[in-house]
Amino acid sequence: MSVLFTSTATAKGGRNGHVKSDDGVLDLNLVMPGSPESKEQSGTNPEQLFAAGYSACFDGALNLMAKRQNKDIESTITAAVSLNKDQEDDGFKISVELHANLKGVSQEEAEELVKAAHEFCPYSKATRGNIDVQLEVTTNE
Repeated sequence: MSVLFTSTATAKGGRNGHVKSDDGVLDLNLVMPGSPESKEQSGTNPEQLFAAGYSACFDGALNLMAKRQNKDIESTITAAVSLNKDQEDDGFKISVELHANLKGVSQEEAEELVKAAHEFCPYSKATRGNIDVQLEVTTNE
């Protein structure tokens, strides 16, 4: 496997800390939603960062699948990433709902494109068999 590029970020202080990318583009406070710190300062959390990355990657994969099938679409992907209690080890795990809205194709074509994107997307490959990922597809023909 040949590496195309590597992105680097460093976190310190866990869920109530700070994260910064090596190029400084991301430079964010981390705050656990609902914690006392969340009332004192604004910030993001790992699930929000994961949702941003997954939705962007999936939208790119979806548009590539459409291009390969000569379909002209407009798409919006919303990733809802949840932190869940894990009953197996009394810890935590995440789950994802990907909401895909496509314009320019039928519902059936949209579902086929989303399925193909889910097979192709690097985030989907990384999560496959590890976390629950639900797909929801809507269209605006």
